[in-house]
Amino acid sequence: MAIKTLIPFLVAMMLVTGVCNTLLTKYQDNICVRDCENPDPKKRHLFEQPVVQTIQMFIGEMGCWLFVGAFSLYKRYVSKSHFLPESQGEYEPVSTRDDDADSIRSTTPLNPAVKVMTVNHEERMPLTGFRVFLLSLPAICDICGTTLMNVGLLFVAPSIYQMTRGALVLFVGLFSMIFLRRKLHLFEWFALVVVVLGVGIVGLAGALFKEKAADSPVDAALLVIREGVTYVVVEARSPEALLTIIGIFLIAGAQIFTASQFVLEEHILEKYALEPLKVVGWEGLFGFSVTVVGMIILHFAIGMTEKGRYGYFDIVEAWYEVTHFRGIAVSSVLIMISIGGFNFFGLSVTRTVSATSRSTIDTCRTLFIWIVSLFLGWESFKWLQVLGFLLLVYGTFLFNGLVRPPLRRCIVRDVEELLPEGPIEHN
Repeated sequence: MAIKTLIPFLVAMMLVTGVCNTLLTKYQDNICVRDCENPDPKKRHLFEQPVVQTIQMFIGEMGCWLFVGAFSLYKRYVSKSHFLPESQGEYEPVSTRDDDADSIRSTTPLNPAVKVMTVNHEERMPLTGFRVFLLSLPAICDICGTTLMNVGLLFVAPSIYQMTRGALVLFVGLFSMIFLRRKLHLFEWFALVVVVLGVGIVGLAGALFKEKAADSPVDAALLVIREGVTYVVVEARSPEALLTIIGIFLIAGAQIFTASQFVLEEHILEKYALEPLKVVGWEGLFGFSVTVVGMIILHFAIGMTEKGRYGYFDIVEAWYEVTHFRGIAVSSVLIMISIGGFNFFGLSVTRTVSATSRSTIDTCRTLFIWIVSLFLGWESFKWLQVLGFLLLVYGTFLFNGLVRPPLRRCIVRDVEELLPEGPIEHN
């Protein structure tokens, strides 16, 4: 009974930490760091450090090693019997795949918070030694994808950012078919088309809204008073709609790297066995190391130049902003905690219920982000965005087999889930 009552808590914490990831990152983007007293909001400089935010994510992932250490102590000193079978005192790992329900019922229940530290397939070769460096490949994909998404978030509202990430199912499906030799059924192709249409409508809603906002005379002109004479200075700026479209394309393009990461993880874990939480920890360590080294190189190559000053690769400015602005420092710590928690709770939900259930819950995360953004005044309500969101939800649910296909001939008896059961779902 205690195990069953713990599942709603894990689901709730997955939602809370997932929502906090996106909202805290956007909160950082809205913090002014230079020229904050300028009466023209367009000339104020906000916190724009997507690479630093990527490093924060990897530090949060490395925090999973704290969970690993805690589990080791728990297993060694507190509850050895949880890992032992009733017959011999040793626990046999439980498979939590959707198609193994019968075998699950026949085994001793395991605490959901402990399942993330068990291996489903012990017959596979353990991922140890130099083989661990294979996880650096998905970590590099994670670097590219996360940094692009952080840049895109600078230009769009949090809900548009989260909805555009729904394009991930498209690239995961295509890459699984191309590289993992999976077969896509007709209803799955239809679901991918619906997802693309939903993302397009979400982007259109954001672009139309920004165009209307850009028509304001305050955005087009600045009043300057000199020697008692009022001048109207008209400044040419990039249209807000164009910036929104660029942001959406960056976020959607980042899903290519995220899908590559998922496919690489699945390919590696088909051959080797490793606890999911350790996979997150290793990828966090590799991602952090590569990002820091790359940041140092780019600082000397770009950040130290006149054009690169105050830019994405200026380490000195990034360090100054993080250490001298309390809001940035506090939110950075909270982001690390929420990312580590989201990976832990998300994996617990995946191993306890199913990967399909996790993707469904993650869709609810988008809805909560949207509601909170509206409440905070970061964006306004748009009916066109509602339509795009509904199409995204329907396409995702259809792809994962949660709703019936529209045509009978599309129904198949064995629907293979393409979204990975894998370990990473960051921010």
